[in-house]
Amino acid sequence: MANTLKLPVGIENFEEIRKLGFYYIDKTRLIEQLLQGWGKVTLFTRPRRFGKTLNMSMLRSFFEIGMDKSLFDGLYISGNKVLCDEHMGKYPVIFLSFKGVDGLDFTTARRMLCAILKDELDRHYYLKTSDVLTDEDRILFTKMLHGQDDNIEDSIRMLSKLLYKHYGQKVVILIDEYDVPLDKAFQNGYYKEMVSLIRGLFGQALKTNEFLQFAVLTGCLRVSKESIFTGLNNFEINSIVDIDHDEQFGFTDDEVMKLLSDYDRSERYPDVKEWYDGYHFGNADIYCPWDVINFAKKLVSDPSARP
Repeated sequence: MANTLKLPVGIENFEEIRKLGFYYIDKTRLIEQLLQGWGKVTLFTRPRRFGKTLNMSMLRSFFEIGMDKSLFDGLYISGNKVLCDEHMGKYPVIFLSFKGVDGLDFTTARRMLCAILKDELDRHYYLKTSDVLTDEDRILFTKMLHGQDDNIEDSIRMLSKLLYKHYGQKVVILIDEYDVPLDKAFQNGYYKEMVSLIRGLFGQALKTNEFLQFAVLTGCLRVSKESIFTGLNNFEINSIVDIDHDEQFGFTDDEVMKLLSDYDRSERYPDVKEWYDGYHFGNADIYCPWDVINFAKKLVSDPSARP
């Protein structure tokens, strides 16, 4: 019988996919790999539309205090009970996506970055009335919340300090599409100013941050280590040539075969392979998930659809 789960075109929120009955290709082994490989800061560089944001959303759902643990029922990671007991739902999480930091000039881009930081501060609004924080801490948080504290470079580190004080637990920092502001800055002629800002932000948050448990960043580009990750000695870059995590972004051959079989469209596998199996990460042949899901959705309603 064909699968009745909806196919998630363009949905990048793990919680939404799991709660609203969408088909999910299990990438939770990434959690196990990250914890067993233990780097303080890991950067994943992959092409666009390869599930980076969904994976980051999945990491947040796993690590963040107060998240719904049932989201992981039946997934690979739930089989590792020791690891789940030790790490699942145990950390304050700072989750930022720089995808929206656009702008034709530095002032506009900086304002957009401030808005993204403010949204994350809003998510932790409870710090404003935390009994654990000092009066000074609460005043500082309120200033940051209202944009009255102009030290944007120290904002992520400062938020992690307040979260650490509130929970008594170090913080997981997730930064998605870290390179978008730099790419836009390069295109529009304010690269030097943006590099300086991002270097300050990351230097404080990732290098000199005693409240950091670990951090994961994603992006399409590897911006040279010299310019923006200066002095980060505990820093790993995982790109498409690395064997580690090679199957955790994009779909593998087996996953595509299973997807088509689950929707009674196995006979179309040769088409899908011919059209969308164009990538090789580490040791794995990888399909672009965006293309495969879109085509599979067409095939469900029209078995003779062309790629």
